[in-house]
Amino acid sequence: MEYRLLDEFERLFQGRRYLHRISGQGDYVVRQLYEDLFELGRSQKIIDRVRSGQSVVKTGNRQHGVRARRGDGTFGEAVPGESPLRLQGFVVATGRIATIEIGAEAKILAKSMIKQIDRVTGDLRKQVEHFQNGGGHPICVAVVGVNQAPFCVGYEGDREYVTDGKGNRHPMQEAAEAERRLLELAAPAFDEFVLLKYSATNGEPYPFSWSDVTSTKRDYGASLVRISREYDRRF
Repeated sequence: MEYRLLDEFERLFQGRRYLHRISGQGDYVVRQLYEDLFELGRSQKIIDRVRSGQSVVKTGNRQHGVRARRGDGTFGEAVPGESPLRLQGFVVATGRIATIEIGAEAKILAKSMIKQIDRVTGDLRKQVEHFQNGGGHPICVAVVGVNQAPFCVGYEGDREYVTDGKGNRHPMQEAAEAERRLLELAAPAFDEFVLLKYSATNGEPYPFSWSDVTSTKRDYGASLVRISREYDRRF
């Protein structure tokens, strides 16, 4: 089975320059989570609520009527009386949500991972609190990419610089420690923590590969099954 989330993650890097400061990239990646859940078909509740428009994905900034930052892709009950928007290429409609049933947050670590790991793990834990601010018992999902490349090119305006393995360490030198801290400090706060191990140098011709494509698909698919079962149990 092919998964849209994995395909869109790959498209961030394959054949193009990845610029981490562009907002909305993580939003679009985790938007695919709900398409994958529907396509998997393991939760009849998800299928029925998506088809009827009862539950939609919200990609705006806030849950309606609740002062809390939403995640990159938030799925929940639609506000009554409003027509959901069905976008071409998507089965799951978008719209304003009254509740959060599934909240997903994406983080992508490409270079200088240890320098930012405390901020990233802190942001992830805080996001779970925001998901839970509106009440209920939402399923909280994190999708975190960790680069394993032998080197990586970074861009700041017109400047271009390459990791040197010393003061500016290569991703492959930091990946194991980054993963350890993520699993220890952030993962316990989530119902599902999807760790995506990839390799992208971010230099021409901008190659991309999964560290283990079979394992990546297997682990992500297993997470989808668990999310589906938990959705049926909670909602």
